[in-house]
Amino acid sequence: MLKLSTKQSGDEGEEIARHYLQQLGMTIVETNYRMGKSGEIDIIARDGSVLVFCEVKLRRNDEYGDPEFAITPRKQAQVRRLAHAYLYEREIEDQECRFDVVAIKKFGAKPDIYYIPNAF
Repeated sequence: MLKLSTKQSGDEGEEIARHYLQQLGMTIVETNYRMGKSGEIDIIARDGSVLVFCEVKLRRNDEYGDPEFAITPRKQAQVRRLAHAYLYEREIEDQECRFDVVAIKKFGAKPDIYYIPNAF
C-alpha cells in the first residue's frame, strides 16, 4: 500500500470536506488561508449569512485516536487568531462567524465523516 505524505493526506481530507460542505448547501469562499507562518485555516465557507471557519482532520487508522481530538485548545486558539486576521485583512465587520470541524476516518475506500458545527 502506498503511503501518502502528510500534505497529500491533508489535501485529500480537505477535498472530501469541501464536497461534503457543498452538499450541505455551503459555499466555499477560500481554502488554505495563511497569515505569515502562523498556520492556516483549512476551509472558509458561507452557510447562509454565517461565515464558517472550518478545521479538517483526516485519519487513516486509529493509532492516534479519533481525528476530532487532534484539534487541541492550542489549535483552536490558533484558528481563532487566524480568523480575526482574515476578518481584519478583508475589512469584514459585524459578521456572524462560527468554527466547525470536519473529522474524517478513511480506513478503506469510503470515508466516514463526522461533522461538528460550532465545535469551538
